[in-house]
Amino acid sequence: MSYYLSSENHLDPGPIYVRENGQLHMVNLALDGVRSSLQKPRPFRLFPKGFSVELCMNREDDTARKEKTDHFIFTYTREGNLRYSAKSLFSLVLGFISDNVDHIDSLIGFPEQIAEKLFSAAEARQKFTEPGAGLRALQKFTEAYGSLVLCSLCLRNRYLVISEKLEEIKSFRELTCLDLSCCKLGDEHELLEHLTNEALSSVTQLHLKDNCLSDAGVRKMTAPVRVMKRGLENLTLLDLSCNPEITDAGIGYLFSFRKLNCLDISGTGLKDIKTVKHKLQTHIGLVHSKVPLKEFDHSNCKTEGWADQIVLQWERVTAEAVKPRETSEPRTAAQRFYGKRSRAEAPLKCPLTDPHMNSSEKLQFYKEKAPDCHGPVLKHEAISSQESKKSKKRPFEESETEQNNSSQPSKQKYVCLAVDDWDLLNSY
Repeated sequence: MSYYLSSENHLDPGPIYVRENGQLHMVNLALDGVRSSLQKPRPFRLFPKGFSVELCMNREDDTARKEKTDHFIFTYTREGNLRYSAKSLFSLVLGFISDNVDHIDSLIGFPEQIAEKLFSAAEARQKFTEPGAGLRALQKFTEAYGSLVLCSLCLRNRYLVISEKLEEIKSFRELTCLDLSCCKLGDEHELLEHLTNEALSSVTQLHLKDNCLSDAGVRKMTAPVRVMKRGLENLTLLDLSCNPEITDAGIGYLFSFRKLNCLDISGTGLKDIKTVKHKLQTHIGLVHSKVPLKEFDHSNCKTEGWADQIVLQWERVTAEAVKPRETSEPRTAAQRFYGKRSRAEAPLKCPLTDPHMNSSEKLQFYKEKAPDCHGPVLKHEAISSQESKKSKKRPFEESETEQNNSSQPSKQKYVCLAVDDWDLLNSY
C-alpha cells in the first residue's frame, strides 16, 4: 500500500466519494496520507479538452479520409470570413451508398439519372478498382443498365488490363464496338470464347488485329453463328489483319456473317488471293477495295459510357503494379555495351501501322451499296410496260396495216370498175 501511494506512475483511480453523517465527502489520496474534505462537484464535460473537428478528422485512417467527404461545405464571405453550410440529405445518402456500393442487392428498376450519379460517386472513390468488391459493384450496374454503363470499349494494346481485369471486362453487356487489337490473345483465350456469348450478341464492330489467331480460332468464333444462328450474328465490321496463321480455309468460316459490310484480312496467310476475292464477292457480296478504308484506322472505336474513366483507372493501376524497378548502374552499362535495350525503351508496336504502306498489299473488302430500289426499278418497269404495250400494239398495227393493205387493193378494185358498172351505180 505504501509502495502504491509513493509510486509516481500508478494509475489514477479517480475521485472516491464517502457518505458520512448524511453528508457526501470526496476522499483525496495524498503522499502523506489520506485526507478527507468536502468539495464542490466538478462540472460535467461532454468532450475532452482540446477536442475539435480537425483533431477528429486527423484520427481517421488516411485511406478512409481520402475517400470520405465532410458533411459541411466551407466557403468564404466577401469580408474573408469562413462560412459553412450543411450538405443536402441527398448528397449525404449518395455518399454513404457509394461507400458501400458492393453491398447493393440489385439496381433493376432504379432511375437512370440517380444511378448515373451513384456510379460517378463510386468512381470518384475508386470503388471499382478494389479487388472483389469492385467486380460485384460493376456487375450490379451492368446487369441493370447495359449499354449505358459502356457501349464501346477500346482495349487496343492493353493486354495488361485484360490479364488483370478479365472478369470485370466480361461483365460488360450490350457492347456495340470492341477493339482488342495487338493484345496477343491466341485461339484458346477465355475472352475469345466470351465473344460468342449472348451478352455480346449486340457487337457490330470487332477488331482482332494482331492477336495470334489461326483457322481454329476463327472456327471457334463463328461456330455459334454457323450452327445455332446466334452469337456474333449482327457483326458488320471485322478486322482480322496481321494474323498470319489464318489461311484460305479460315476465310470460309466468315461466310456465315451475312450482315458483314467491311472486312480486313491484310497480313494473313492466304495462298490463292484471287480465289478468296471471288468467294467473298460470291457468298457475302464483299468487293476488294483499291484504297484503304477509313473504317479500319481505329479512330471510330473509343471507350464510351459511364465507365470510360474506370478503364483509365484500371490501366493506371496495372501500370503501377508492373512498373519495372530501376536497374543498377553496372547492369545499364552492360546493356549499353552489348547493345541491348530494356523493355521499357522498346515498346511493342502493331504491324501494318505505317501510313505509307502500299495500298495494294491491303486486303480490305466492303459491300457495295445497292442501287435505289424505287427510281430505276420504276423506270425499268415503265420501259418494260411501254415495250409490252408496243409489243401488244405491234400485232394490232400489223393487222391494221394488213387490213389497210388489203383494203387498198379492194379500193383500187372499186376504183377500177368498168364504165358500165359506174353507170349502174349512178342509176341508183
